[in-house]
Amino acid sequence: MTETRPEHSPALAVRAATLADVGPLVTLVTSAYRGEASRAGWTTEADLLDGDRIDPDLLRADITRPHSKVLVVDDDARPLACAHVAVEEGAGYFGMFAVRPDRQGGGVGRALLAEAERVARDEWGQTCLRMSVIDARADLVAWYVRRGYVRTGRVKPFPYGDTRFGVPKRDDLRFEVLEKQL
Repeated sequence: MTETRPEHSPALAVRAATLADVGPLVTLVTSAYRGEASRAGWTTEADLLDGDRIDPDLLRADITRPHSKVLVVDDDARPLACAHVAVEEGAGYFGMFAVRPDRQGGGVGRALLAEAERVARDEWGQTCLRMSVIDARADLVAWYVRRGYVRTGRVKPFPYGDTRFGVPKRDDLRFEVLEKQL
């Protein structure tokens, strides 16, 4: 398996996930966004949503479909960080971004985002990377803006009633679309 090292962090080895990673990645992503464990980091959605953050079947599909990679950074033989990068709707897509809560803020996420941008641009020829972020997460939107992402003004509805993406604690959730030219 080929590992790449993002330009911003030469010591960070990034690999493509395999189906054997599904369970550990579900655990990682859930710990970064849901429940009390997520409060150790700054990416928590615990006040907005309960339940699952990622569906194992959707994750398996993301790992195996063409023009889609789940990138993984390991630490101590378990995933430290992950992100999904793909080609969707004529552009690069970025999502399922998670860093273990006790390791957030140390540059791992920034380096993994740079690697996802590289994959979309260099491996798949995409000139734009797009993502959807819950707009109530002003701190997260600001983090992406500082990394060159632009608020497009487009919003998407939250999938209320589809518990594969969580159980909302509020009725005003929606996604804001952000983009970056690569």
